[in-house]
Amino acid sequence: MKKVLSALFFVALMTLTFYIVFQTQDLGEVLETIAVMNKAYLALAIFTAFFFVAAEGILFFYMFRSIGDRVGFLQCIKYAFIGFFYCGITPSASGGQPMQLFHMQRDGHRIADSTVALISAATAYKFILVVMGIGIAVFWWGGLKNHLGMYMPLYFVGLFLNAALVALLLAILLNSSGMKKVLLSLERFAVKIHILKYSEKRIEKMEEMVERYRKVVQFLKTHVHVVIFLTVVTFIQRCSVFGLTYFIYRGMGLSGAGLLTVMALQAVVYITVDMLPLPGSQGITELVYAAVFGQIFVGGTLTISMCVTRGINFYLPFMISAVVAGISFFRRKKGKQEISQ
Repeated sequence: MKKVLSALFFVALMTLTFYIVFQTQDLGEVLETIAVMNKAYLALAIFTAFFFVAAEGILFFYMFRSIGDRVGFLQCIKYAFIGFFYCGITPSASGGQPMQLFHMQRDGHRIADSTVALISAATAYKFILVVMGIGIAVFWWGGLKNHLGMYMPLYFVGLFLNAALVALLLAILLNSSGMKKVLLSLERFAVKIHILKYSEKRIEKMEEMVERYRKVVQFLKTHVHVVIFLTVVTFIQRCSVFGLTYFIYRGMGLSGAGLLTVMALQAVVYITVDMLPLPGSQGITELVYAAVFGQIFVGGTLTISMCVTRGINFYLPFMISAVVAGISFFRRKKGKQEISQ
């Protein structure tokens, strides 16, 4: 029921957003603009949108293979699209990782391995975003203030929330003993309120899972090349989606703003709205985009560019992700659960 309500809320927000965006803009004009855009730049924009999602799958594939867990490349790409879909329909994009873990477990991967892969990818993702955000604030303060205007406080709220999440993820990733205490406490509480029955076997499996988790984390500590690969690919992933807006900009026949300027402004939009408790950051993303790019997309192109950019970097991969998530959810369960209830 919660998933249904969240999906309905998302559709309502999407409908409201489209109404606000298109109430003064003819949809036919937007489609006509897309039709006359430079096809090479349009193709680059579409490619980078899907690369942004698929890059997480590349990270999963490398992480699983590095720790000795056999997994298929396309299977990891599937996990990435599933995560994108559930992030899109849950507040603060909170539903992606739990559903990815669910599907990984269904496919027979150990919870410990999946958890480390997910936390490592999420930590790298947020860490790169925070570093970029701090760099923009320190080295481009004038441009940030000029373009962001009244949304400046919201930018620093977003930056703080992302930094806090990075600290939390690192604490969880590096503290296996703390994780064991939390899991056992939750298990005892569930038994106390009669959600679960007491089971020595379940406790043993939980302890085995934590021990496996500890070994995987220790492996990462001693294999720096894995961490470097994770960081570099994540950086490229972030830059790809920021560069997408530049491809739209050039594809519409505009010039004057450089690649780095457009990428920095798109990063500002992401940092500002990324942690806000709205499914898919509906509505607020469009408002911040309009404020930030008002001086870049000139001559009446702002609304059209916003529709094209948001459509390519979110709605298009979201629709594909919805299909992937739907097919995956109804597939027959393959793997055995590590912790039986």
